[in-house]
Amino acid sequence: MRIQIVVFDGFDELDAIAPYEALRRAQELGADFTIQLVTLDEQPEVTAFYGLRIRPNGVLWRRGDDASARPDIVIVPGGGWNHPSPTGARIEAQRGALPATLAELHAEGVILAGVCTGGMLLAAAGLLSERTATTHHLAHDELRASGAALTHARVIDTGDIITASGVTSGLDLALWLIERFASPQIATGVEDRLEYERRGTVWRHGKG
Repeated sequence: MRIQIVVFDGFDELDAIAPYEALRRAQELGADFTIQLVTLDEQPEVTAFYGLRIRPNGVLWRRGDDASARPDIVIVPGGGWNHPSPTGARIEAQRGALPATLAELHAEGVILAGVCTGGMLLAAAGLLSERTATTHHLAHDELRASGAALTHARVIDTGDIITASGVTSGLDLALWLIERFASPQIATGVEDRLEYERRGTVWRHGKG
């Protein structure tokens, strides 16, 4: 299973790095995962909201690229949505290029997962209208305004779109992905290695 985590200048460190580590640990325990940190366009370095600098592994797959490299899941972090910032998720939503690409990926059958205000980028892509979803509590009003049915759950899985609430919920999202797409045994093993116990119940159902 190919998993890409798309990062951009101003992304929240924990939104992306926590799922990355949990998924890599699952890979160590036998999950058939390939995990990449990618950018929308080629970019040698990305600076996160609190100054962490990373070198991405590549670029986000798009329609027309090699079909064999198509990701099964794309994870979208938030960051900078609730703070005045020249970079971050809100700026990416305003620019429009990333939401447009996310909409194309969804149309191609890629599962999309938003962490924290990464869910607002899915909303900006027009993907959460009349769909149960969650995001960081400071963005709840904007999520409702997008047409989503806000539910106060830690992780919401509607099949092809998954959203997680606040910053640390990225760990819960990753562990749920491990359980759903690898096994409960591997998910439990990762919990043990991280010394972390998942919070809340995964709200899982079909679209809506």
